[in-house]
Amino acid sequence: MTMHERIAELGRIRQEALDGPPAGTAAQHAKGKLTARERIELLLDPGSFQEVEQL
Repeated sequence: MTMHERIAELGRIRQEALDGPPAGTAAQHAKGKLTARERIELLLDPGSFQEVEQL
């Protein structure tokens, strides 16, 4: 695997971590609830939250 392929793979994994499991997100929305990240976005100023250790 080349370095570019590894970087692309890491980007894909990070995006999956940010999106969360589709079934879990859909279940939260079906209950009329927001996900944790959606609630944080509503609480804080745009761009003020920096998530670490997302994987």
